[in-house]
Amino acid sequence: MSTPPAPVLSAPSWPHCAQGADPDTDPVGCRGIHVPGHTACLAHLEDTDRDAYLAGLTPGSDVDQRGTPFTARLLQALLQALHDPATGNPHLGTARFREAQFSGEAWFGGAQFSGTARFDQAQFSGDAWFDAAEFSGDAWFGGAQFSGNAGFDEAQFSRNARFGGAQFSGTAGFDEAQFSGNAWFGGAQFSGTAWFDEAQFSGDAWFNAAQFSGDALFGGAQFSGAARFGRAQFSGDAWFDAAEFSGNAWFGGAQFSGTARFDQAQFSGDAWFNAAQFSGDAGFTRARFAVTTQFGPVVCAKEIDLSAAVFELPVTLEIAASALRCERTRWESTATLRLRYATTDLSHAVLSFPVAVTAHPAPFTPGSTVLDESLLTDHPTGVRIASAQGVDAAHLVLTDTDLTDCLFSGAFHLDQLRLEGRCTFAPTPTGLRRRHFIWPCWWTRRRTLAEEHHWRAQSVGQPAPPPGLEPSPRHWRTGPHHPDPGLTPDPEDVAALYRQLRKAFEDGKNEPGAADFYYGEMEMRRHDRTGTSRSERGLLWGYWLLSGYGLRSSRALAWLLTAMSLTVLLLMGFGLPTHDPDPATTGTLTHGRIALKTKAPDPALNGGWHQRMTWKRAEKATRVAVNSVVFRSSGQNLTTAGTYIEMASRLLEPTLLALAVLAVRGRIKR
Repeated sequence: MSTPPAPVLSAPSWPHCAQGADPDTDPVGCRGIHVPGHTACLAHLEDTDRDAYLAGLTPGSDVDQRGTPFTARLLQALLQALHDPATGNPHLGTARFREAQFSGEAWFGGAQFSGTARFDQAQFSGDAWFDAAEFSGDAWFGGAQFSGNAGFDEAQFSRNARFGGAQFSGTAGFDEAQFSGNAWFGGAQFSGTAWFDEAQFSGDAWFNAAQFSGDALFGGAQFSGAARFGRAQFSGDAWFDAAEFSGNAWFGGAQFSGTARFDQAQFSGDAWFNAAQFSGDAGFTRARFAVTTQFGPVVCAKEIDLSAAVFELPVTLEIAASALRCERTRWESTATLRLRYATTDLSHAVLSFPVAVTAHPAPFTPGSTVLDESLLTDHPTGVRIASAQGVDAAHLVLTDTDLTDCLFSGAFHLDQLRLEGRCTFAPTPTGLRRRHFIWPCWWTRRRTLAEEHHWRAQSVGQPAPPPGLEPSPRHWRTGPHHPDPGLTPDPEDVAALYRQLRKAFEDGKNEPGAADFYYGEMEMRRHDRTGTSRSERGLLWGYWLLSGYGLRSSRALAWLLTAMSLTVLLLMGFGLPTHDPDPATTGTLTHGRIALKTKAPDPALNGGWHQRMTWKRAEKATRVAVNSVVFRSSGQNLTTAGTYIEMASRLLEPTLLALAVLAVRGRIKR
């Protein structure tokens, strides 16, 4: 394969030196502009002519060195000729260094540029230092190439500063730089660390499509005008801690590959992050959004942290993230959180007005395009609420969220919490197990709170699953402080949570959900040894055993059938007489009058067990038992023992039937 020929550069628009030109390889040669009165550039001028030119310069003189190749020594000689004794620094008027080539260190530290400074498309092979330089006119660095480090710390740009398309291969330092006019960095490439800490942008700051391959540090920067970072690419970490955005902040379509921090940032104007992508964590801790009404949609592969952030106006947040932390976040007006994938922590959030948390069913569509969620393909799309502790739930609405591991302890007004759509809670463990290694048992399916799981896991000494593994559905889920009993809510606390949340289900006309939470409340009261007396616990044990607190119809029906079967057996064995007794009539004759008296003998039970346990007697006993269920007397002759058996069955069995009916109604009522 042949090597393609090198591109042929066109001749510059100014009269150039042409030193070293070759018709075959380099027809242009040196691009340096002619020194006035000569046909060579400053670099190729004879020494005597160069000395004469430099001697004619005075502080504040205009300098035109377009295309000139500078060594560090030549540049030093030029700046020394412009040295201002009053300030001790070089003083240039209009400075034209377009396409100039600086092969060594270029030192412009403290220099004063009274007119326009043109360094566009200049090439700095070594380090370039403009620290504390003062640019009174426009400063042009568009397309400039900084192969070494570039320092503009504390530089002052009184008018516009143009760095569009500039390439910074080393560190780019703009710490405490002051941009009084507009600052253009659109399309600039920062291969090393870009330092803009405490920089001040009085005009608009344009970083659209800029590429930051290293870290981008804007800590404490002040943006008085619009800050535009649309489609910017941050390959390293991006730090905007304590930055102040007085105008609108545009980060639409920006891509953050590392960590992005906006902690304590102040957004006085709109903050636009629509279609922004965060491959790492995104932090907005203690940030303040004064007029933002739309945040996102954004995609974050890890966690977006809005802890202690403040939203002053009604706002809609559209976030697709692995996790969302809203600890102590304050919403001073209404808010709607439309989420995808996110495990959300609302601990101690301050809700002054209604705040709705909704699981968004489909990918967000900013504009006419579908938001790319490829960063989250390994995550389930459901939205989980991790905690609502310390929240005033009177203003909270949860829609289609997963509350399996949600902690409600410490929340206020839980009875006013609104649960919309399909909100899911943790189920009881599945499968058959042995209690005390003897009795087989299983848990009936019901909605449970995470706090009940944590207490039961702690009380039975269940080990926590290995980190990173989902707990087995056959076990209770361990809590964050497992197995510390002092930090795990006890049954009295959990019962109060069930009682308040049951009211939320009832207000939502979700009677089955309310029934499950009533069951959970009774369970916690049955196990509570501090707030529930022993006699009350005994009653609850009986209520649970007979009918599952009036919510388990199968249990009540099983006991009813058991009671009826026992009644039948007892009646066959002791209650039904062997045969119905015949009444006997006796009479007496007194003074021509006859007195008759009929008396039925008491029913008698004779014969052995083989005579009592017959199908005929079973039919009679069943009739008595069935009539007892509905408070009816069968009219069957019974022994004295049978009478008491029937009385007991007429008291117990209708009660069990009523409990079964009540349980069925509790499951189907709407």
